[in-house]
Amino acid sequence: MFKNLRITCDEATMICDKSQYGASTLLNRLKLNIHFIGCKKCILYTKQNVKLTDLYKGYSHSCKGEKHTLSSEDKEALKKTFKLKS
Repeated sequence: MFKNLRITCDEATMICDKSQYGASTLLNRLKLNIHFIGCKKCILYTKQNVKLTDLYKGYSHSCKGEKHTLSSEDKEALKKTFKLKS
């Protein structure tokens, strides 16, 4: 009965990644929590993954108002470089 609920560490990391973005199913999250009972490494991976996501979200909010583009001069120089190499 419980054999269907057992997953590998690779599957656990995939479910962890999906669950952070709301793309995992209830069954997958259940499998992940069962996997956590016997795997401390996957618990650590999940904690680190959540921390990195939170850091990125915090940083991305401060950057949304800024435009990160090349100047016209830089664009022209880049085009010339590509033309010379082709």
